[in-house]
Amino acid sequence: MSTFTVTIDLPHPPADLFHFLAEPRNRPLWQSSLRTVTDVDGGEPHAGQHWRDVTKVGIKPQMQLTELVPYRVIAETGTWRGVDGLLTLRFLKTAQGTRVTAEGRLIGHGAFALAAAVSGRWAPETIRKDLLRASDVLSRKRSKA
Repeated sequence: MSTFTVTIDLPHPPADLFHFLAEPRNRPLWQSSLRTVTDVDGGEPHAGQHWRDVTKVGIKPQMQLTELVPYRVIAETGTWRGVDGLLTLRFLKTAQGTRVTAEGRLIGHGAFALAAAVSGRWAPETIRKDLLRASDVLSRKRSKA
């Protein structure tokens, strides 16, 4: 098992970040590993919502939002073969915007234990870069509006 925590300050209000990051259809805009998302349950993001990520390397984990507390918490799980991933994003309003703390865990079962451990080593930097990318996308959207 591999665990990690990443904290980053972003210059956007918690509500803007929360709405953008909670929507599975937005993920390919900011998550570097994704090609697309498919099979998204209808409606607005909600606890229990399912979808499938389609990564650039062909891995297709089944995803689920497990907790949504507006402007405070987004939690999700992902499962692919022998790997389970859990990610929680916590939002804290700051004078300059929002502090986002990402807490995650990758659990590998059987032959997938090593893959989960290796992926866990890359996860903090990947998530930090992805959150910065999300911030850039939101900044561009704001400048067009």
